[in-house]
Amino acid sequence: MNPSKQQLAKARVLVVGDAMLDRYWHGAVDRISPEAPVPVVKVTREEERIGAAANVAYNVTTLGAQASFLGVVGDDEPGRRLEAMLRETGIATHLKRDPGLRTTVKLRVIGRHQQLLRMDFENEPDHEALASQTETFAKLAPAHDAILFSDYGKGGLAHITAMIAAARGARKAVLVDPKGSDYSRYAGATVITPNRLELQQVVGAWRNDAELREKAQQLRETLSLDALLVTLGEDGMALFDAQGDVHAQAQAREVFDVTGAGDTVIATLAALVAAGLSPRAAMPLANKAGGIVVGKFGTATVSYEELFT
Repeated sequence: MNPSKQQLAKARVLVVGDAMLDRYWHGAVDRISPEAPVPVVKVTREEERIGAAANVAYNVTTLGAQASFLGVVGDDEPGRRLEAMLRETGIATHLKRDPGLRTTVKLRVIGRHQQLLRMDFENEPDHEALASQTETFAKLAPAHDAILFSDYGKGGLAHITAMIAAARGARKAVLVDPKGSDYSRYAGATVITPNRLELQQVVGAWRNDAELREKAQQLRETLSLDALLVTLGEDGMALFDAQGDVHAQAQAREVFDVTGAGDTVIATLAALVAAGLSPRAAMPLANKAGGIVVGKFGTATVSYEELFT
C-alpha cells in the first residue's frame, strides 16, 4: 500500500552526516593545450548542487516528506553557500561551524557532456564542533520519525555510536548509509544500506546468492540490525531481515549517471519508513527511485509524482 501525499507530508526525517557542495564547471573542448597533453576547457557555465548527506536531505524533501539536516561545515564561502541552498529548499538546517574546517567541495569539470576532472577540497572537523553536533542531535531526534545517518567518511560522524544508541533508546527508526570496513560503529541500527563493493570490503566476496545470503544474515545478526539492504547495481537490490530475504530487479532504463543514486535510495527508504512502512515494504519503491535517478545528470532527486505514477 503506497503512502498518500498527506502521509508523506507528515513524515519527519532527521539527516545527520557529511555535508558537501557539488560544483560543476561546464565548457567547450576545442583544442589540446600546447603546455601539456590535456584538453583545454573554455568554461561557459557554472553550476552548484547540494551534495553528499545534504543531498540525502534534499531527496527527502523532493519526495514530499519533511527533512532536517544536521552537519558540520567550515566558516567559509562554500559553507555559507551550502547553508543558503539548504534553506532555499525548505530543509530545517542545523549547521555547526568549525573555523578550522574547509567545507567539503567536489569540483567537477565537464566537457562534451563528460566528466574530465574532479578536484576535492576537504579536511576533518574538530572535536568541539562534533560535541556540539551531538548535543543538538539529542534535542532534535525526539521530534522526528526516522533518523538517517549518511556517512561519507569525512569525519562528521565520529560520534555516531552514541547517536544511534540515543535514537534507538527513543524508539526511532535508524537508517545508515555506511562507509569504510568497520561496521561495528553502526551496531543497533534499524537498517544499513551498503552497495556491493562496500559490503565486500566488510564480509569478503561471495560466489553465489546462497553465499551472499549467509554472509548478509551473519553480519545482520552480529550487528543486531533489523535489516540489511544491499544495492547491487544492474542486479537490483536485496533486503535481508528476520523473515529471510527479498530481491528487487533493477528498473530497466538507460543509465546516464549513477552519482548520488545511493542517496536517493536511502532517502526514499527513510521517508517511507517515517511514513509508517516497514523496510521490507519500502524496498521496492526505493529500488524504483534509484532506477529513476540514474537516468538524470549529476546529484539528482525524485518527486512523489515520478515515484507513484
